[in-house]
Amino acid sequence: MDNVSGTRPLCLVTGAGRGIGAAIARRVALAGSPVIVAARSQDDCVAVANELVRRGGRAWPAYVDVTDPATLDEALLELSDEIAEHGGIAWLVNNAGIAETAPFLRHGRGGDGDTYEKHLRVNFHGPRRAIERLAPSMLERGHGRIVSVASSAGLIGYPYAAAYVASKHALVGYTRCAALELEGKGVTMNLVAPHYVDSPMTDQTVERIVKKTGRSAADTRAFLAAQNPGGALVTTDEVSAVVLELLNGAQNGVIAEMPGGSAGGKPAVNWRT
Repeated sequence: MDNVSGTRPLCLVTGAGRGIGAAIARRVALAGSPVIVAARSQDDCVAVANELVRRGGRAWPAYVDVTDPATLDEALLELSDEIAEHGGIAWLVNNAGIAETAPFLRHGRGGDGDTYEKHLRVNFHGPRRAIERLAPSMLERGHGRIVSVASSAGLIGYPYAAAYVASKHALVGYTRCAALELEGKGVTMNLVAPHYVDSPMTDQTVERIVKKTGRSAADTRAFLAAQNPGGALVTTDEVSAVVLELLNGAQNGVIAEMPGGSAGGKPAVNWRT
């Protein structure tokens, strides 16, 4: 779908320096839409943006710390000419996130502050603030697509992950409510909720389990894959394919739960409302 300027919609992806975010930026750019590759890791953002340009896409790196709204404002100002050229940011993908584990009674006693507050700042308030910053202009133009990468942790509970689970549940609840208010206004808001993904975040989980249990990395990865209902880790490419489907479509208020594995040659997806 083209935006009002006649060009492909401009997309901003947070947490786009690696893993799921980088895969989404690649998928969107190679499908023909320009992308703002945003994250705190500037070296990674520059590398991803440069790769996309080499492959024929249009992309710009941007320093955005989702816990600091000023960094988003500064990035938008710095890229104001590019944004104006494309008629505004029409697509927003909220992907930046963190995940730390601990017994639920210890989450509030982390060395760098309350872990519950830390997860909410990144995983819930980060997307909320980006939406509040960009959705008004989408509504003015009568077109916009917002997709947030949640997790199966926004649908069910996991032991030793109370802060992460709580933050993702908050994101899911917020999105469900906001989507109802957006109905019929040309702007849609949806969620992708993958189970364990073969990503850098899962690599960190594997490292923690190996260190704690002495189990091999290969056995640990196989164990995590077996926890997915589909019996396989979700790939970053599979997540990016579903995100692009939602960006291109007109669905609103849906949750694309990804259990792992495939169905009919496509990533397995349980569509929830």
